[in-house]
Amino acid sequence: MAAEDTSKALETQDANVVISNLINDPVGYITAHQDTLITLCGNLVYALAILVVGWIIAKGFSGILTKVLNKAKVEKTIAAFAGHLVKYAILAFVITAVLGRLGIETASFIAIIGAASFAVGMALQGSLSNFAAGVLLLIFRPIKAGEYVNVAGQEGVVQEITIFTTTLLSGDHKVIVIPNSAVGSGTIINFSRQEKRRVDFNFNVAYGSNIAAAKSALKSMFEADTRVIKEDGITTVVSAHGASAITIHCRVWVKGADYWNVFFDNNEKALEALASAKVDIPFNTITVINKNS
Repeated sequence: MAAEDTSKALETQDANVVISNLINDPVGYITAHQDTLITLCGNLVYALAILVVGWIIAKGFSGILTKVLNKAKVEKTIAAFAGHLVKYAILAFVITAVLGRLGIETASFIAIIGAASFAVGMALQGSLSNFAAGVLLLIFRPIKAGEYVNVAGQEGVVQEITIFTTTLLSGDHKVIVIPNSAVGSGTIINFSRQEKRRVDFNFNVAYGSNIAAAKSALKSMFEADTRVIKEDGITTVVSAHGASAITIHCRVWVKGADYWNVFFDNNEKALEALASAKVDIPFNTITVINKNS
């Protein structure tokens, strides 16, 4: 009881008085309040022990979780983020326990932290939406580094996916940084996820041409291309009757890496293939009539 009364008396004293007594008569002051000081020192030791042990536990759990996620082949960014999240969550409980041990009211402290968190959250709504979208992208992985994609109206090879942004490298080597909220809320087209891609061609031939010969010439052209996957078939069909031409539509399957080379090469070769089959390729002409002649 004496220690409690002394503690209350110490708490109610003016800080200036306490400092003055300590300076003028430190021995006498310590002797008069030794029970309170012993209790305070004990609490400080306990608080320090809680802080050290809590820090060790937080760091240990963070490291273990990160290693487990890495072994499970979870994206490195999300594994590191999860490890840090666990670490700081444990430290928050540790700090609350330390404050409680020192006799500081934690209810008001928690209320202040909550209010500050709400204010920060309101101010960072855009960043938080990017953060949430980034976590979902890293978990579900609709796109990965190295893949060629179309996201948020932009095309390029994925260079990096972070918590807040996704970075693409365009075909002409422009670096495109897109907020994750734009990536997650829009349509994602992944050109690289499947091993094979279909290449579509449209060739126009003149009316009166031998359609069978044209189709045979185009099919032979694709059969001669070693990059075309023959097992998946080669399609050559008439797809439209235009105002001045018949359209022959062709479809072939290739490996994703060969898509553009096959597309450009065979568009060039088609002119020679159709010419060798004596198939005319139509082009617009203008007839000028001079009424005065």
